[in-house]
Amino acid sequence: MQADLTELYRRGTPENTLRAWERDLVYIAAWKRLSFGADLVWPEGDAVALRFVLDHSTALKDPRHPAQAVAMALIAQGLRRSLACPAPATLDRRIASWRAFHRMRNLPSPFEAPVVAQARVKARRATARPRKPKSPRPITRDVLEALLATCDATPRGIRDRAMLMLAFASGGRRRSEVSGLDHADIDAKDWKEKGVLWLRLLETKTTGKDAAPRLPLKGRAAAALQDWLDLDPDASGTLFRPVSRSGRILKRRLASDALRVILRHRLALAGLPQDYATPHGLRAGFLTQTALDGVPLAAAMKLSLHSSALQAQRYYADVEIEGNPATDLLG
Repeated sequence: MQADLTELYRRGTPENTLRAWERDLVYIAAWKRLSFGADLVWPEGDAVALRFVLDHSTALKDPRHPAQAVAMALIAQGLRRSLACPAPATLDRRIASWRAFHRMRNLPSPFEAPVVAQARVKARRATARPRKPKSPRPITRDVLEALLATCDATPRGIRDRAMLMLAFASGGRRRSEVSGLDHADIDAKDWKEKGVLWLRLLETKTTGKDAAPRLPLKGRAAAALQDWLDLDPDASGTLFRPVSRSGRILKRRLASDALRVILRHRLALAGLPQDYATPHGLRAGFLTQTALDGVPLAAAMKLSLHSSALQAQRYYADVEIEGNPATDLLG
């Protein structure tokens, strides 16, 4: 029954989450082996969980600290970057993974113990740092236009234009959502009559296969995608594919980080630094542009698929506070 339960968790969990769980399990197992000379046990003891929180809530630059040797060994194994205190979000994610492993086995988590839970609260406050955006800058409409101007009529240019416009205009899609699209996810039934393509996202960070959203793609974005569809007559399998140097469209799927590579290339061609923005800048740029254009937040979230209005509101808040008349009291 345990094997069936584990398999059910695997089939019911997004691929990106599974990969994060696997990385975290490797790290946690290595940390315990180095710290206690023992393998993980289920359920894990409260003392081990508490030590994990304490060891990851302080910088380990003092050689007298007992956890420094463990951290150095983890660095040597490529599992840790430095002796600096990990970001609170990193600690939270690893603890969440550890708790998930206990749930898979229907076992109580040691992180529910009062002393461990309280230590986590204190650690989060003690190691708090300014929120760092996922992209240095949002890719707003003017920046996107500069990128699109570098896309010529070659197969590579047509593909890149379609990917960038789809990622922006469909609500700021994540790079995994773009590269994971198949031809079957595009519905062209309204293309000739209404100029609309329908995009199905089989699975996103906030929605599962049982609630796959359908999003409309209109105007120039829809036309750019249709240009790519017309160029690729094989209407099966993956939607966006690699293009060879000779301009031949290959059969395999793009790599998961292809949008990042494409974006860096287009930024350079547009005369902007390659680190000007990351693929998340398309998502941030969509919400920032909707705020600049006065689009209601609820309408923007219908496309961005944010599960939290508070999170989406951050983009609107930056725009709204700049235009707040209270900032002009002294002229």
